[in-house]
Amino acid sequence: MTRYIVWAVSWLFILLVLVTPPAMVLTEALKDGLAASVATLSDPDAQAAIWLTLKVTCVAVTLNTIFGILAAWVLVKFRFPGRQFLQVLVELPLSISPVVSGLVWLLLFGAQGWFGPLLEQWNIHIAFAVPGIILATLFVTLPYVVRTVMPVMEVQGRDAEEAAVLAGAGFWQILWHVTLPGVRGALLSGVLLTTARALGEFGAVSVVSGHIPGETETMPLHIENLYNGYQSVAAFTMAALLALMAMSAVLLRSAPDWIARLQEKKA
Repeated sequence: MTRYIVWAVSWLFILLVLVTPPAMVLTEALKDGLAASVATLSDPDAQAAIWLTLKVTCVAVTLNTIFGILAAWVLVKFRFPGRQFLQVLVELPLSISPVVSGLVWLLLFGAQGWFGPLLEQWNIHIAFAVPGIILATLFVTLPYVVRTVMPVMEVQGRDAEEAAVLAGAGFWQILWHVTLPGVRGALLSGVLLTTARALGEFGAVSVVSGHIPGETETMPLHIENLYNGYQSVAAFTMAALLALMAMSAVLLRSAPDWIARLQEKKA
């Protein structure tokens, strides 16, 4: 009896927290019909927000994937002074509010910030511009690849890499041909988590972007702007599109497990 109660409560929680919100967003987006919803996406500001979000996400995911692989490899395979400090720095974005991180970027690169006047002399704009949005997104998405890859690298051990060193392999050969093939699944998981997080980032980006429509407005910021302007259909349509993009990344993360299970059943 207890088992069924726990099962029912679990499913009720999932329905309320995970299923109901996306369903309500989709319902609100389609309340005036599919044609009306699709038409809202043809707005120039909406298209600019979509493309900016995709560009920022691509840059953030690419750079954090490269950094995540190298950082995880260094943290797992080597012992050096400052290793624990580096690990704390990597996990720092998980413990700091995104709004606070956005304010830090403003403190550094804003017009009244530490480096703002110097950058202004060189006509370089970071705060209230696309580079600031990229920096803010990079910071909040930094830990995911590192945290997903590190446990798998720890399980791998160092035997294969030491054998490769004895065989005369170089740094990049070891990383590319020995280390990475064994962490491919974890790396894919980290990349997709980073993608989903970058797509939906609001707090830090809201602080550093300046909310300039068509220029520095990402999809989450555009949704807020539409909703505050009482354009509910357009807001929920954009929210539904953003949710679909983020959920697709999360579902792709589970695809390898589903394929493996199907292969096991066939075997």
